[in-house]
Amino acid sequence: MIAVLKQGTTETQIENLSTWLKNQGLDVHISHGSMHTVVGLVGDTAKIDAELLESLEIVESVKRISEPFKSANRKFHPDDSVIEVGNTSVGGDIFAVMAGPCSVENEEQVMAIARSVKAAGATMLRGGAFKPRTSPYDFQGLKADGIELLLRAKEETGLPIVTEIMNANHLPLFEDVDVIQVGARNMQNFELLKELGKTRKPILLKRGLANTLKELLMSAEYIMAGGNENVILCERGIRTFETYTRNTLDISAVPMLRELTHLPVIIDPSHATGVARLVKPMALAAAAAGAHGLMIEVHNDPKNALCDGAQSLTPDAFADVMRAVGTVRRALAESEAN
Repeated sequence: MIAVLKQGTTETQIENLSTWLKNQGLDVHISHGSMHTVVGLVGDTAKIDAELLESLEIVESVKRISEPFKSANRKFHPDDSVIEVGNTSVGGDIFAVMAGPCSVENEEQVMAIARSVKAAGATMLRGGAFKPRTSPYDFQGLKADGIELLLRAKEETGLPIVTEIMNANHLPLFEDVDVIQVGARNMQNFELLKELGKTRKPILLKRGLANTLKELLMSAEYIMAGGNENVILCERGIRTFETYTRNTLDISAVPMLRELTHLPVIIDPSHATGVARLVKPMALAAAAAGAHGLMIEVHNDPKNALCDGAQSLTPDAFADVMRAVGTVRRALAESEAN
């Protein structure tokens, strides 16, 4: 249930209403929008008399939300959420680009890539320390040593770092990580999501390879229900019958999610296609569709990469993508201005 408050409602009146609703056993979320303040109610709202609530002097309207995802719902939070990440942010008018190697291999590699992606305009450094692999015999990542190398790269370049967590027991290792990534395979690892809900770190939540948008939003809800509202959604392709690409990038997910939720939505064209030459056109499509950012794999020697070399861009190719994406975004801005 949501209650839209009238313009001019004071903070004291909002606080008094919030206290009354909390005494009814409900969780209360206050969202201050550009036009209205929205009070979101989570819990057993059946016992709330909607007509009584709507009759209050400061309440303009009351609506019940039928969707099972509440906190992630745009009805709860009409304006786009902007997630602060170190010295940058994701969401709203801010276009974030997370770039770096699929897997951290050694110090020389990660430092060189961090310098190159920053020079090209990336706003964050992504890199895998813990790597979920289909085969148990493939490289599984440097684990804690990999995180340490990412932190060294962060110290030199100033780029916030994004890396994937596999197990809630590893959380102490992520204390200095800026964005914790939940990979596609763990999107419905609900116990992990609950633990991440207890943190206040930004969480990058990737869509599962066979999951619906509703299921993605329900997974986000697990994190937000724990009190952590710093969630970034990532479309990274879903499994279909197509075999020419690694996955099928669901571009329509961007406008659909932007309609359903206030959370930032980014695209990972690298995992979506699995083919380096397809990353640029899919990145441009993502920008044109209204994505809040991109996650792109970059490697200084893709042919010899220990993980996903076929989908990794060289630093020069990444710089070319950044220039092209900038052109698309400027064209969109001009179109909206006119």
